[in-house]
Amino acid sequence: MSAETYRDAWGIPHLRAATAGELARAQGRVTARDRAWQLEVERHRAQGTSASFLGPGALSWDRLARRARLADTARRCFAALEDKDPETAAWVREYTDGVNEGLAACDAPEFARTGLAPGCWEPWTPLAVWLATHILFAGFPAKLWREHITAHLGPDAVALFATDGPGTAGSNGWLVSGERTVTGHAIVAGDPHRFIEEPGVYQQIHLSCPEFDVVGLAVPGVPGIAHFGHTGTVAWAITNAMADYQDLYRERLRRTGAGVEALGPDGTWHRAARHTETIHVAGEDSVEVEVIETDRGPVIAGGPEGLDDGTPAALSLRYPPRVTADLGFGALLPLLRARRVADVDRALDAWAEPVNVVQAADTEGGLLHRVAGRVPVRATANRLRPVPAWEPGHAWTGWHTPPRAGLTDGVAVMANQRGPATPLGVEFAPPHRADRIAALLAGKERWSAADMPALHTDTHLASAGPLLDLVTALDGLSPGAAALRDRLLAWDRHMDADSAGAAAYAAVRGAVVRHLAAHPALAPAAVPPAYPEVLQPWLALVPRIAYALEHLLRAEDPYGIDRAEAVRAALEEVAAEPPAGTWGDTHRLAPWRALPDTSGSPEPGLSGDHDCVLCTSAVPGLTDRAARGPAARYVWDLADRRRSGWVVPHGASGVPGSPHHRDQQPLWLGGELAPVVTDFDRLTKETDD
Repeated sequence: MSAETYRDAWGIPHLRAATAGELARAQGRVTARDRAWQLEVERHRAQGTSASFLGPGALSWDRLARRARLADTARRCFAALEDKDPETAAWVREYTDGVNEGLAACDAPEFARTGLAPGCWEPWTPLAVWLATHILFAGFPAKLWREHITAHLGPDAVALFATDGPGTAGSNGWLVSGERTVTGHAIVAGDPHRFIEEPGVYQQIHLSCPEFDVVGLAVPGVPGIAHFGHTGTVAWAITNAMADYQDLYRERLRRTGAGVEALGPDGTWHRAARHTETIHVAGEDSVEVEVIETDRGPVIAGGPEGLDDGTPAALSLRYPPRVTADLGFGALLPLLRARRVADVDRALDAWAEPVNVVQAADTEGGLLHRVAGRVPVRATANRLRPVPAWEPGHAWTGWHTPPRAGLTDGVAVMANQRGPATPLGVEFAPPHRADRIAALLAGKERWSAADMPALHTDTHLASAGPLLDLVTALDGLSPGAAALRDRLLAWDRHMDADSAGAAAYAAVRGAVVRHLAAHPALAPAAVPPAYPEVLQPWLALVPRIAYALEHLLRAEDPYGIDRAEAVRAALEEVAAEPPAGTWGDTHRLAPWRALPDTSGSPEPGLSGDHDCVLCTSAVPGLTDRAARGPAARYVWDLADRRRSGWVVPHGASGVPGSPHHRDQQPLWLGGELAPVVTDFDRLTKETDD
């Protein structure tokens, strides 16, 4: 049988073939038809060549991709995969062959806009896309922030600012066992939080062959279904474990007649690998990049001459796939073939990165709640800040055993808070989302799949408490500020798009953040060190204050800052120019696009906020617009897969003008799910490939 492509009412591809290899080829082909422009952008980003058509705005990323050796690491990992797991390597090759076939026939309009032609995918390209997608996922630049804020405020400031950083992705996920459902079978539900991109970072897809039949959320450019899947008898999902598995080393480098040397922990100078690469930049001159790699890893910032501002510093990055030549792709086929929780568990033993908390359940009552991924064993200092490469004691000495956990009252909740992954991480998300989900689940004895969207879209903001406590204690306010205070105290603490109270709270919160950032105790930290632009979001003071606002407002020693006066000033400021509308008027979606949107369509207003279960993250003090949010939502029903549901922010198609380009957005905004359809008789046949 040749591969067959079907579509459901939402344009979601359903693929059927005789073998796993033919199915992978079909997946690559249909992904290229639906997401050709997205695939090429991701390929170029992984190779560090995106500035060649996106211009100078992409140069900082391309420099990082080149200096961190992303493409070279992907090549190494694929070569190792061919040696150790030839079946998976052949399967990946089939996928890239399908991508190339699909790209050859694509007509995405973005290619004409940029003058770019689709290139050729190599067998290692999916590994490079995976690595590029996740290289910043663990937030290693947070180590630079800790060093930066320590230099200005001392070591105690690290804990004060410790919270989910501006560049970190997260997720909600919950597992409800059969004892707590109306069917007696488990439900797995949640939503991954990432930067919202258009097209989306997840692709709804159905893959069927005699070996397996799986629905799930795929990463475009990567074969199979890695993060979220349902095989009919077992389902799994992930959240970011917030583990720390990448290290930064300060390097002492020197030039010699033969190249570059780095001072090692043995007190001697060792030859570093060195070469130069050229980055072509659309509309500007090409840029030469020096690529250096020491025994620790690739140098991602600075060099023998220091940073751009002359600071004598160089930073190397050590990350597991560069050390092991393993990206964990050996887990992908076993996940598709899984029939029970035990199969998922075994598959995840091969998982590498990103490090995730996994929840899974099967139709026989099996349950799984574990961490999956590779975290090195090393000194505590490595986890906290850049460490000196020339001092002993900072080597990796093995790998942590991934922790496991159970359920409480038939439920497991993970929302990037401290949990089973606590021994593996440093900073975690505040507990508000996890606590809220757990409280909502505790409020009802039996749950159904249809009940779950109400949890996805909950907008209660527990983190508003510290600010409102300070507002409550204020006196001597102007009449306008007093009226605003009364409005805030009467507000229900829900960040709904149609809420004027939420808009008022957000305006006051943003003003408080700006007042704190301007205080003489904190203002000096607003000047970040001269690290590459791509790392600057982790070093920006206003976002750091915004996400640590609870800690700053409750701290016993706030560095001489009069928090009450900052809140008073913010209240008076907002009272003088109060927001005219509702939260959704300013809290609007701001998706990332490689090219500017030419449709003229306004972006929708959103409910939710950073610490709500409906996590649509603004940057208080800077902007109300939300670049991050639920990149998908899913409900996996183990009683009957047909009662499962899913949705993405835009649609199944990445082609502008397609009827399925944005047709799921009303569902996404309204908290609804599209039904999961797996019966091929209910689908529309598109092609026999």
